[in-house]
Amino acid sequence: MAKPKPLMTKSSGPDDGAVQSALRTLDAEASGVAALSAALKSDLGAAFTAAAELIRKAKGRLIVTGLGKSGHIGRKIAATFASTGTPAFFVHTAEASHGDLGMITADDAILALSWSGEQPEMRNLIAYAARFGIPLIAMTADKDSTLSKAADVQLTLPKAREACPHNLAPTTSSLMMLALGDALAIALLEGRGFTSTDFSVLHPGGKLGALLKHARDLMHSGEALPLKPLGTKMSDALIEMTSKGFACVGITDHNGDLVGIVTDGDVRRHMHPNLLAQSVDEIMTRPPKTIGRDTLAGEALELLNKLKIITLIVTEGKKPVGIIHLHDLLRAGVA
Repeated sequence: MAKPKPLMTKSSGPDDGAVQSALRTLDAEASGVAALSAALKSDLGAAFTAAAELIRKAKGRLIVTGLGKSGHIGRKIAATFASTGTPAFFVHTAEASHGDLGMITADDAILALSWSGEQPEMRNLIAYAARFGIPLIAMTADKDSTLSKAADVQLTLPKAREACPHNLAPTTSSLMMLALGDALAIALLEGRGFTSTDFSVLHPGGKLGALLKHARDLMHSGEALPLKPLGTKMSDALIEMTSKGFACVGITDHNGDLVGIVTDGDVRRHMHPNLLAQSVDEIMTRPPKTIGRDTLAGEALELLNKLKIITLIVTEGKKPVGIIHLHDLLRAGVA
């Protein structure tokens, strides 16, 4: 029996209807972000600064709330704040009226998302914030809405057309809320000097966690570190390279400072009958490429790729304290 012919699919090109639709969507959403950027340079700027300061001064956590598409965006914004050093979590606006208001304390601050600012479910939360003096930040597109009027800070988003051809499905508006939430989180991150080390504490898992490990976490040290002093014969250096298994050996001076490195590439470039009788001083590459103990694993991988090498000696000052191999980064999940 003859095998059925595979279905042929036409590759998408510039005239493909789906691609044209996608381009219209991206153009619409890009125009919304551009309008948001322009607003921040104008009237929205002062409110943005006030919102960032209010969140920064809160003794408790940032409570992000919303429902519908705004709720979905709110969950992501809360996660971004929490992962960048601002304690935060999401409370669904409707669930708040059925017991979840108890999750919000007088030490917290609330960021409420609603494009219209008129959802009836938001009223109980507004009343609760007013009753207990909890600072309220409104992110809406209507400065005269019920939510905006009740808020301590009004983040009024510029009007923008949805990517939906009927101007109904929340698309551009959702992206603008997300972008403004990200902008707030990063402004607070930068304002408090949140470092990559701080970031690694909150992201210990997955590839991101691996990228945020440091050289000191992955390096081989002590007896595993291949080292020989200046003046060593290449015959001894090759034994060190082979026994330690890194295809290289670091060369130190009389002070123990790292001054060079002999790699298998150096050996091949200097291959001749008298090689084993030569001194490492004649063969080594100087200065060697090194990294510090606190170098992030992601940065180490970038350097290895850039230099097209597979090992880096880790130093503290001028002293060699470890060695890291490309395979160590692969095992850790960095690449």
